[in-house]
Amino acid sequence: MLKRPITDIFFDLDHTLWDFERNSALTYQQLFEDFEVKVPLEEFLAFYAPLNLEFWKAYREGRISKEKLRYERLKTVFDRMGIGVSDTQINHLSLAYIENLSTHTHLIPHCLETLQYLSKTYKMHIITNGFEEVQARKLKNSGIHHYFSEVIDADRAGVKKPDPRIFKMAVEVTGIRPETGVMIGDNFEADIQGARAVGLQALHFNVHDEPSHGVCPMIFNLQQIRIYL
Repeated sequence: MLKRPITDIFFDLDHTLWDFERNSALTYQQLFEDFEVKVPLEEFLAFYAPLNLEFWKAYREGRISKEKLRYERLKTVFDRMGIGVSDTQINHLSLAYIENLSTHTHLIPHCLETLQYLSKTYKMHIITNGFEEVQARKLKNSGIHHYFSEVIDADRAGVKKPDPRIFKMAVEVTGIRPETGVMIGDNFEADIQGARAVGLQALHFNVHDEPSHGVCPMIFNLQQIRIYL
């Protein structure tokens, strides 16, 4: 169980509130039509989804740059599928993907009702490794930006989760004691271990079928947050 009192909730965005997989699939479907890329979407996504998680892990660990992440994830998928796509076309797709991703606004089930419920009692914020220019549009276009007082992203903090400095910034800009805040996110390493390292409490939203652990409570849908808060 979580310790009381709790005043502030920090949410991850992608995979926690904003339905990244669904919105990403819709974006690629649109782009493949626009750019006349003859690639079976379902087959592409089967390669892309796990590879994208790997590249994001490399990015948050500082092993690759933002630009390399955007290019290499597509290049790797096309190579593994045995489909020849030019570097020029990959770069065009990569840029168009970033520009169009936030136009899709599907949220994780029960997101809106959960935010409405929690907003009556708690101050809420976002801590995200996503790119600043994209995350702001996701929040606004999805109609949930007004629920959050602070949005702390990797560009603003200068570091990425699980680096303790991004969580320390979140604590400082909100003016709370760490033990009165709780981090809710889907990534055990980035969200849970990172938050716990600075004294924040945590709820692990297990959407990736990760093994059980004793670091913090685990939930499997957003409605279960009410059990702990």
